[in-house]
Amino acid sequence: MTAEPVRATEYGADLRHVRSWVFDLDDTLYPPESQFMGLIQQRINDYVVRTAGLPADQAMTVQKGYLRDYGTSLAGLMAHYRIDPHDFLAEVHDVPLDVLTPDPGLRAALERLEGSRIVFTNGSMAHARRVVEKLELADLFDGLFSLEDADLIPKPDPRTFARMTDRFGVDPATAAFFEDTVRNLPPAKAIGMTTVLVGPHALDADAPFADHRAAALGPFLATARLPGDAR
Repeated sequence: MTAEPVRATEYGADLRHVRSWVFDLDDTLYPPESQFMGLIQQRINDYVVRTAGLPADQAMTVQKGYLRDYGTSLAGLMAHYRIDPHDFLAEVHDVPLDVLTPDPGLRAALERLEGSRIVFTNGSMAHARRVVEKLELADLFDGLFSLEDADLIPKPDPRTFARMTDRFGVDPATAAFFEDTVRNLPPAKAIGMTTVLVGPHALDADAPFADHRAAALGPFLATARLPGDAR
């Protein structure tokens, strides 16, 4: 039995039930076209080269396998090597922020949202703080949930979603989760969150667990129907 096709919602999404707004960080709160994550990926690749003693191309293959099988490169490295995870996080996130620029449109769209706003990232807390400050969004968020808060267990592990919702008192039935990585949507959907796949390929992605899709976060939020809007 095939699943019904998901309606691609770019503008005017009905989010009137939402009281908690949960956002992934990287490639979600800023556009992937910035290539900021490429800087971090290069740092991760260098770390794998050094740790595994592999050429760069083989290290990249190993790294992609870790992402697929463990959720993060760090989780894969921890499963196969003795490393200090905190040193890893500090090293790979130590990249310049020059390519990131504040987006006034996104800020205005986030300001429309009533209720709590939370960043939910597989990155480190220091990384999350640096990025939201660079984007000039730090004052809009009520909380940051990082990989350290999850005891280094990354999304999409359901235990990490449970930790996040417990930490901030999020009721999944009245929460929306914005994420650019398809594999992180099923556990959110399973606990009742409204899921929004974000990114330039969101409208065409095979993502049956996405309730809505947005090529860019700002325009999606700016046109969404929010609590208090007329029915």
